[in-house]
Amino acid sequence: MDNTIRLINQLDSSKIENHREDLLKPLQDYISQKIKQKSQINLNFICTHNSRRSQLSQFWAKVMADFYGLNINSFSGGIEVTSCNERTIASIKRMGFEVNSPGGENPHYKVNYSEGKLPLILFSKIYDDTPNPKTHFAAVMSCTHADEKCPFISGAEKRISLPYEDPKAFDNTANEAIMYDKRSLEIATEMKYIFSGLLG
Repeated sequence: MDNTIRLINQLDSSKIENHREDLLKPLQDYISQKIKQKSQINLNFICTHNSRRSQLSQFWAKVMADFYGLNINSFSGGIEVTSCNERTIASIKRMGFEVNSPGGENPHYKVNYSEGKLPLILFSKIYDDTPNPKTHFAAVMSCTHADEKCPFISGAEKRISLPYEDPKAFDNTANEAIMYDKRSLEIATEMKYIFSGLLG
């Protein structure tokens, strides 16, 4: 998709601050090690409600991996089930992606992110629910609350803390769309940094 390529090319990962690079390095190292081992790569992004940050992380990790020709499986989950927040989906749409919304209490959104690829299915679930992996995955903790409340993730071979600020604080304000897009683009830029850095 031309819009996706244009958007990714506009993201400047060279401006990521040093303290964020330090947080990104363990995930980059994990993926690099798996590539060298020729092992399957499973990333499970975990946040409390699996509603905002973990969904955006799952989405952008898959988009960036495919963009750079890297074969990874990207998942997300929570420690509670709610729904993938409609504001999260609205932000993905504003980025130019086509989303099929079936409605319902916990809708399974189908996001078309690349021609010839199956759509990515985004919905809220517990971190070890189907279709998420039970073993041989990295648990990437995308919020501090889940990181603190869930100190042990069963089956994870690596636990990585990569917290993002919650755009929920801006729900129903004049800055809602701006802040959701800001968080989405921050995550996209950091995923670009991780995956582009594996090609060197």
